[in-house]
Amino acid sequence: MLDSFTTLFNFRGALDYLPQLLQGAVVSIEMTVWVMALSLVFGLVVALARLTRMRAVRIAATFYVEVVRGTPAILQLFYIYFVLPAFGINIPPFGAGVVGLTVNYAAYLSEVYRAGIQAVPRGQVEAAMALGMSRRLMMRRVILPQAIRIVVPPLGNYFISLFKDTALASTITVKELMFSGQIIAATNFQYFTIYTIAGIIYLGLSYSGSLAVQYLERRMKVGNRRRRRPIGSGAVQGALS
Repeated sequence: MLDSFTTLFNFRGALDYLPQLLQGAVVSIEMTVWVMALSLVFGLVVALARLTRMRAVRIAATFYVEVVRGTPAILQLFYIYFVLPAFGINIPPFGAGVVGLTVNYAAYLSEVYRAGIQAVPRGQVEAAMALGMSRRLMMRRVILPQAIRIVVPPLGNYFISLFKDTALASTITVKELMFSGQIIAATNFQYFTIYTIAGIIYLGLSYSGSLAVQYLERRMKVGNRRRRRPIGSGAVQGALS
């Protein structure tokens, strides 16, 4: 097994390929940051739309989520990159990748947000209403701060998944890590070497991101223990101060 690995893996060539692959990894990271930032915002908007009392808005948001969850992400990318130009909307590859993945991930993150909002104890909502807080103020000062702490772990997992899913953007010629590997492999046929290096880079960055998420979770748990208050009007009054 080891002999086969040393025969197939070009150690000398790996050093030559590494800089180009790392450049692709930088593009993957940039896309991940852009998509996650936009998805966090739009996902929250969609979640609030699904919880609104306005029926038309709620139906539209639900329709969007179901369509996105019911179709593959690669189809959504293709639609944005290949279909929209027919309507005069031309988006460059990187922008199309960001838009496509944002459309996809915002739908999933909206469900995470919605679950977090609905997980806030009912007692705090009732206490806020008893104190005469408006729905908007109650959402901003009482519900959302607690919901955010609840959803951090799943949001972190989606962040890691998103980094790996940026490989889908290679299908629309975004020069990220996977596309860079494909270009190199197509020119020198060192498939084992190239894809092994790419896999190691993906694994290393994903694992580093996972450790960062775990650290953030631990920090937030410590903060939660320090801030913990009894459920009821006392906790809500603290939000008003």
